[in-house]
Amino acid sequence: MKSIIRAAVIASALVIPAASFAQSTGHTTRAQVRAELAQLESVGYHVGDGDPTHYPDAIQTAEAKVGALDASASNYGGASSGTSQSGSRVSAADWNAMYSR
Repeated sequence: MKSIIRAAVIASALVIPAASFAQSTGHTTRAQVRAELAQLESVGYHVGDGDPTHYPDAIQTAEAKVGALDASASNYGGASSGTSQSGSRVSAADWNAMYSR
């Protein structure tokens, strides 16, 4: 009898950690997979292009590009031109135009 209880305790000790790592987010649908493939193809990655030597690098580069596109699309605010006039010098004519009356 003690051996059955001991076996049950050991079995439960082994099963509980395995169950805690199970994914609970659900399954990926075919539509989601097709959408992800379409995103990867839009940034230049082609599935089954016949070059398995560069597979990890190619897919990681494509995923990084998709991530950058998603991040730029979800940023708050509008697009910026990337230039700034902050700290520029003011000419004497501009100074006089602003502060003389």
